[in-house]
Amino acid sequence: MNQPILTQVQDRIGTIILNRADKRNALNSEMVEEIKIALSSFSTNPDVKVVIIKAEGPAFCAGADLGYLQQLQSNTYDENLEDSRNLKDLFYQIYTFPKVVIAQIQGHALAGGCGLATVCDFSFAVEEAKFGYTEVKIGFIPAIVKVFLLRKIGEGKAKQLLLDGDLITAQEAKEMGLINWVVKSDELEEKVNSYAQKLIRQNSGQSMRLTKEMIALVQEKSLVDGLDYAAQMNARARGTEDCQKGIAAFLNKEKLTW
Repeated sequence: MNQPILTQVQDRIGTIILNRADKRNALNSEMVEEIKIALSSFSTNPDVKVVIIKAEGPAFCAGADLGYLQQLQSNTYDENLEDSRNLKDLFYQIYTFPKVVIAQIQGHALAGGCGLATVCDFSFAVEEAKFGYTEVKIGFIPAIVKVFLLRKIGEGKAKQLLLDGDLITAQEAKEMGLINWVVKSDELEEKVNSYAQKLIRQNSGQSMRLTKEMIALVQEKSLVDGLDYAAQMNARARGTEDCQKGIAAFLNKEKLTW
């Protein structure tokens, strides 16, 4: 039996590979738990500055596994709530992860798989990939991802995707703001790695972490509270080792590699 995911660390990139190609990398509780464990390991690994989530086979992630969905029908409410919280925890972990997370989407990303792509910081997809939240077509709801999707693309576009349930092309997903870049399939790997290396070399990991943390938290605050929080974070950032190092290099006209 295949491991649900594979991981590797190379050139300061931590990679999580969805490894259920025969199931179109559909999510089940075991896979969700394994991704969470891998992310926790990468979060404290000093050799990892950027994380890439990619997949084996023709599909990126086809949502929930059919056998898994059948099992859920016999669960109690409390069992379903516990399982739902497992997925919620994964999406929140990625959204608030202290390092940049990039989705490398080589095939269709549907339902929960589209949710997985949504919560990543950046996403590259091949031209042939399709995206969509098809839950309403089987009497289900895209409940958890909705919280993140509304933040990402706004109510109008989110309603179109969540209430319509139809699939959209990679180009349409880009135009909606769901993903960032559409690339040719034979260039996907190189484009993702090149972008990851650019972030690794040119940006302070500490600065990216604080910026990502602020993006997640500031939207919950009123204008006045948000600005007060921003002023505190501004002052906090000035005292960091990375900021002092970066300003010194700038003033001395030195090229800095992080």
